[in-house]
Amino acid sequence: MSLKENIEKDIKTAMLAKNHSELLALRSIKSAILIAETEKDSGGILTKEAEVKLLAKAAKQRKDSADIFQQQARTDLAEKELMELEVINRYLPKQLSEEEIKTEVQQIIEDIGATEIKDMGRVMGLASKQLAGKTDGKTLSTIVKTLLS
Repeated sequence: MSLKENIEKDIKTAMLAKNHSELLALRSIKSAILIAETEKDSGGILTKEAEVKLLAKAAKQRKDSADIFQQQARTDLAEKELMELEVINRYLPKQLSEEEIKTEVQQIIEDIGATEIKDMGRVMGLASKQLAGKTDGKTLSTIVKTLLS
């Protein structure tokens, strides 16, 4: 079952349960999927990789918004964003721990023979593809810098 079908099924469930906050989050995900499907180069169908990328982007947006709202003491808006983030995270692959990320990145470094910080671009490119949706770019970048230093 595709992500879009899962979302549509969950929208119906949320409607029947009258769960308005979850319904709002699910509709925003569905909207992002529909927009991505209608883009010129997508061909109307999203790959699993594109779905994960789309969800990761939506999750990052919610997390960043929640952080800003918390800094501005707007807990009501921050709670809304965090609730939407929780719903989005249900559809993302399991997030890797820092140790698991270090292990994966170390393997990538060994595979391509990276030895210094100037190889960071090559390592990040490969690591971003392999760990897409399983970690955020900021954490990945920090770990790559640490291992190459």
